[in-house]
Amino acid sequence: MIKDIIKDEEFLAKPAEPATVEDAEVAQDLLDTMAANEDCVGLAANQIGFSKAIIAFEGANGPQVMFNPKIVASMAPYKATEGCLSLDRDTEVRRFQLVRVKFDALVNGRFESRTRKYSGWVAEVVQHGIDHCAGKLV
Repeated sequence: MIKDIIKDEEFLAKPAEPATVEDAEVAQDLLDTMAANEDCVGLAANQIGFSKAIIAFEGANGPQVMFNPKIVASMAPYKATEGCLSLDRDTEVRRFQLVRVKFDALVNGRFESRTRKYSGWVAEVVQHGIDHCAGKLV
C-alpha cells in the first residue's frame, strides 16, 4: 500500500526498533511507496510511519529490501550533499564509497542473515537509509 511520507522530525529522530518477520507487510509498503514517488531511490520504514529497522532501495538489479541493516565495514570517505523526501532541505553528510552491510533477508517466512558489499551511488543510498533507522536526520 502506498503511504504518506512522514515529515515529523521528532518521530524521524527516534531510533527504529528491530524488525521481525511479522513486518513483511511494511517492506511491501516501502516498495509500493517508493515506486509511487518518481524521484525516490530509497526509503526507511520510519519515513512511512513505522519505527522498524527496514530499508528499501533501488539496487543494481532492481528494488531491494533489508531488515535490520548494519554497516560492518566502510572505505573511502567523502562528503556528499543529500536531499530527502522527509526533509525540506539538503544536508551535507560524510559517506563512504564502499560499504559492507549485514542484514536480514526475508526468505520463505523467516530471516536469513546476509552480508553484501555496495559501492558508489547505491552505497550512498543504503547509508542514507541506515541513518534513518538510527534516527539520524539526513
